[in-house]
Amino acid sequence: MEIQGYNVPEDLYYDENHFWVKVDGDMLTIGMDDFAQKLAGDIVYVQLPDPGKKLKKGKKLAKVESGKWLGKLISPVNGVLEDVNDDLEINPGLINQDCYGEGWMYKVKANDVAELEDLIKGADAIEKWVLADVEKYKE
Repeated sequence: MEIQGYNVPEDLYYDENHFWVKVDGDMLTIGMDDFAQKLAGDIVYVQLPDPGKKLKKGKKLAKVESGKWLGKLISPVNGVLEDVNDDLEINPGLINQDCYGEGWMYKVKANDVAELEDLIKGADAIEKWVLADVEKYKE
C-alpha cells in the first residue's frame, strides 16, 4: 500500500526503525523499508556480518550508512544469520533502487517465528505507524 508517497507492503512485518521482515517458514528475509531509505538518502555502506552468527532479539545485527545518516539494524528474533546480500558490498544503492527486492539485506533462520508478533503488522497498524513517523520527521 502507499502512504503519503511511501511504498509499504502490508504483507510484511516492520520494526519501529523501519526495517521489514518477510516470512518464509522459519526463514526471514530482512531489509530497510521505503520510508527509511528515503529518509536516509543515498546508501553508501552496509556492514555485512558473516553467516552463521547467532542473533539475539533486540541486539544490533549490522550498520547502514548514507552520506547524512548512520543507522543500525536490530535483530527482530533470536536465531542464526543464514545469508547476506553480498551484492550490497559492491552496490549498497540497491537498497535505494529496490528496497523490497534486490536490496534485501539478510536472511535469518528464526528459533521461534512467534517472536515476530512484537512487530508492526496489518494495514491499520502500519498506516497509523507510518503516518505518525511522517509527522515526526517533517522538515
